[in-house]
Amino acid sequence: MPTAYTPGLLVTDHIIIRKVRRLPLKGEVLVEAGQRVTAEAVVARALLPGNIQTVRACEKLGVGPAEVQQLLKKHEGETVETGELLAETRGLFGMFSAKLTAPADGTIEYISPVTGTIGLREHPVPLNLNAYITGTVEDVVPEEGATIRTEGALVQGIFGVGGERRGVLKRVADGPDAAVDEVKLGPECAGAVLLGGATANVAHIRKAIEYGAVGLIVGAVSDAVLRAYLGYDIGVAITGHEDIPLTLILTEGFGQLAMAKRTFELLSTLEGHTASINGATQIRAGVMRPEIIVPEYTGATTTAHEVGSSELLVGSRIRLIREPYFGQFAAVTALPPELHQIETEAMVRVAEVRLEDGTTTLVPRANVEIIQE
Repeated sequence: MPTAYTPGLLVTDHIIIRKVRRLPLKGEVLVEAGQRVTAEAVVARALLPGNIQTVRACEKLGVGPAEVQQLLKKHEGETVETGELLAETRGLFGMFSAKLTAPADGTIEYISPVTGTIGLREHPVPLNLNAYITGTVEDVVPEEGATIRTEGALVQGIFGVGGERRGVLKRVADGPDAAVDEVKLGPECAGAVLLGGATANVAHIRKAIEYGAVGLIVGAVSDAVLRAYLGYDIGVAITGHEDIPLTLILTEGFGQLAMAKRTFELLSTLEGHTASINGATQIRAGVMRPEIIVPEYTGATTTAHEVGSSELLVGSRIRLIREPYFGQFAAVTALPPELHQIETEAMVRVAEVRLEDGTTTLVPRANVEIIQE
């Protein structure tokens, strides 16, 4: 029988986690292998080239390209400050003169003898790359970055928006099937990652932002709520780079879906612990899931495990990701080797599963997602 593999979500209280922290360009690595670091520690840094501004000297001064060279008080490679005089023409009887000043701080990168334009490169922008999770530096790549290793709790979501943030987990819902309790949104939410149960509306999100929360975890929201929060329709490319004040992570999907009981219970247990979260999501090649990590949390499991294979086996706990069982959990009871015809008349491989209500049914293997615990 051929081996079946399917995407899986991790929901576990103790696992080995490795995070590769890599600079976007060559820089300086500030840590060594074996060194312990906190989530906020800067492990590498680089200087991002500043923007280049094109100064149209000919137009400003009213002269030809050849005259620009003669009038300039600064030359290629020299630094300038905002408002500093670069060139000046002498008008008739001292009148009608024109002045050219620097539009920004930076360095003159080029002066074109053909067009008479000046390229002013703004000062480099420092980029500091933090560890993101508390742990130990496992490996270092000179000039590029480092790998941070830790053991802790990890919960992966279905979809998210917003980048990396850290905060203390705080529950603001009464249960996995309850919405965010607006009464629990107050000043004590400042800097916190909120556990919101089944769903949240736009008012909940805005109030959480008003009180300074940095993250919100819920089972699902409607596409209308997501659109209202972002101000635009989200595309199908990678998320995580949105310019928003609060990272939003959905553990189940879109619409009206209760958060999985196992997920809510684990996150409730983690209340009061500092979590590192990231809403970055990529659903195509190179799948990337939003995540909630609580480093150095051992939970009830004494030995941490590595991320396992996503092989679909009899006994695997799964979530169904297509109608008519969308969002339901089940256990695989058999993996028939023969192809079965489905409603679309396509012949596909199926899995026999037992739903939580005891019902047994056949579903296409492509319509299931493993829950790794």
